Amino acid sequence: MVYEEKIEDFLTAVARAPLSALLLDYDGTLAPFSVDREQATPYPGVANSLQKIADSGRTRLVIVTGREARDVDPLLGLQPPLEVWGLHGLQRLRPNGTCEMPEIPARAARALDDARRWLTQQNLQHLAEIKPGSIAIHWRSLDEVAARELRSNVLLGWFPIADGHPLRLMEFDGGVEMRFAGFDKGDAVATILREVGPDVPIAYLGDDATDEHAFQALKDRGLTLLVRPTPRRTSAQAWLKAPEELLEFLLRWSRATTVADQSAATGSQPSTPRHHA
Repeated sequence: MVYEEKIEDFLTAVARAPLSALLLDYDGTLAPFSVDREQATPYPGVANSLQKIADSGRTRLVIVTGREARDVDPLLGLQPPLEVWGLHGLQRLRPNGTCEMPEIPARAARALDDARRWLTQQNLQHLAEIKPGSIAIHWRSLDEVAARELRSNVLLGWFPIADGHPLRLMEFDGGVEMRFAGFDKGDAVATILREVGPDVPIAYLGDDATDEHAFQALKDRGLTLLVRPTPRRTSAQAWLKAPEELLEFLLRWSRATTVADQSAATGSQPSTPRHHA
């Protein structure tokens, strides 16, 4: 079966199912990267499409992000707010506003404090994003030479701090993060899979290396799509070019969950994802 048929079949299943699940990364997937993270608003049309999907009442919409969970709602502006798994799955914010997060072990917290002090000693604190259970350094605002030098310095400085502690260093598009090693986006996906059961159509859309855990957790159970302006090597099933093909996919999902004649939900020509072997 060619991939175009698979995506059409998947959206047909969404149209027929009483409930489906759409899991989405935020930065780089729903919104272009921004040096000012508070200004990282979604691509035009994305929030409106997600609101229509949410309003149908037939899709469990979930954001899975490296941000703190409460940072997402002000940027998306959906009503009611969505379920958000923040800090790469470490933090869960439910639509009713309750937030769940495990306690960070004391050893890990002390090591993160050491990493923060190291950044201050190196005069790099202005590039840091301090989050519960993690610290991220962003170099997207720097030129290529400066970014490469910063990456090397941070990794050399942080490796001895993280070594022997329940921490991991995870590179992402435009930076590196030291974080508590107990959870990742794949754990969030695994939890949601258990909650929705085996018969609910489910898809995950993401762009970054941190989304690979989610792609792998979903495997052949659902639809996995890499969403970026340009492709990269990935375990996702296909690539959607952002923002055009992302918006088209969301529009088709919205139609699948709202049209009266469900047979028409997949009648339009699908997005043309690029198949990955």
